[in-house]
Amino acid sequence: MFDYNFHWRPVMKSLPDLLEAGLLTLQVATLSMIVGIIIGLALALICLHLRGPLHWLASAWIELARNTPALFQLFFFGFGLGAFGLHLSPFTIVLAGLSFNCAGYLAENFRGGFQSVPDTQLRAARSLGMSAWQAYTRIIIPQVFRIVYHPLTNQLVWAVLMSSLGMFVGFRELSGETQFFASRTFRIFEYFAVTAIIYYVIVKVILGASRLLAWRLFRY
Repeated sequence: MFDYNFHWRPVMKSLPDLLEAGLLTLQVATLSMIVGIIIGLALALICLHLRGPLHWLASAWIELARNTPALFQLFFFGFGLGAFGLHLSPFTIVLAGLSFNCAGYLAENFRGGFQSVPDTQLRAARSLGMSAWQAYTRIIIPQVFRIVYHPLTNQLVWAVLMSSLGMFVGFRELSGETQFFASRTFRIFEYFAVTAIIYYVIVKVILGASRLLAWRLFRY
């Protein structure tokens, strides 16, 4: 019944290309997290402190990012914008899609973080002569990042894994590269087994680095 011959030689020959694609996966995930953190902070502050069109726009962003499939979001940037004559590269499509998604999820994490910091700390900072910018950047936001640190790590892992959807828009990150080689050699199981191990190692490295950084930053 089990009549399958394993051939690992093609996979080993392609391993340098798969590892390079793994670095590309990590790169696009990291960049999307940086963009997502910046936009997510802005969305959270808008939702907390503003009303009117900006509030509605921020709420709509969060709702769309959190309640629509990530693949649809990639297709919007890849094919939806193309209908209006705006054609993006596969890397830009994935970066935009992941950033849009991460910003929506992180905005809710940041909003919870801001609401966890007592309002009295902001009033105390202002009473000491700090401007609103100084109070937020020196007092409030550092505490928020400490509160949401572990959700940030989870979101980075999610971005790494979700980048595999890029293969559907022609982006040859780790999954896309695996699909390319597997379709040429018909060694489907072997390629995807090795790719799964690479993903596992990437995630474990992220988690290990996160624990080390948390120990360094939050010891006191």
